[in-house]
Amino acid sequence: MKTVYEGRVFSVETGVRRFPNGQEHEVAIVRHSPSVVLIPVADDGRVIIIRQYRAPLDREIWEFPAGRLNDGESAEDAARRECEEEIGVVPHRVERLRALYPAPGFCDEELIFFRVSDLRQPPPGSPHHPDEDEDITTRTVAVADARAMLARGEIVDLKTAYGLTLL
Repeated sequence: MKTVYEGRVFSVETGVRRFPNGQEHEVAIVRHSPSVVLIPVADDGRVIIIRQYRAPLDREIWEFPAGRLNDGESAEDAARRECEEEIGVVPHRVERLRALYPAPGFCDEELIFFRVSDLRQPPPGSPHHPDEDEDITTRTVAVADARAMLARGEIVDLKTAYGLTLL
């Protein structure tokens, strides 16, 4: 396999791969580090969603917070960090729910879903802040309202749609 593109977020490999049936086929694979998807639950049972610009869609969308694991970082630590970076609170309860591959036909990214709760303000001087390319708006909504947003087409993000089924 040969890397034909190396970017900040993912890389692309192409080459020939021998399949289990013995046949060889040309393939292109997007390599992406694992990511965490957060389902932040406030003390009153409502969930926190975020609105941010997504360049591939050229629009802002509502979604659950998510982000890539850093090298050497555990999924649980990434969930805590991303929660603080994207919604400004630190979860004191982090519950791993499950992991899925959203696009295994061409990409190896694994999405690891977490319910995060017991949300508190970060300690003074915390180093965790939104990334430079993130301009995030948060909204706390009842689960039924988030599901209604999905039904109306206001939530179009698949990880968020699936995350709502976990509640």
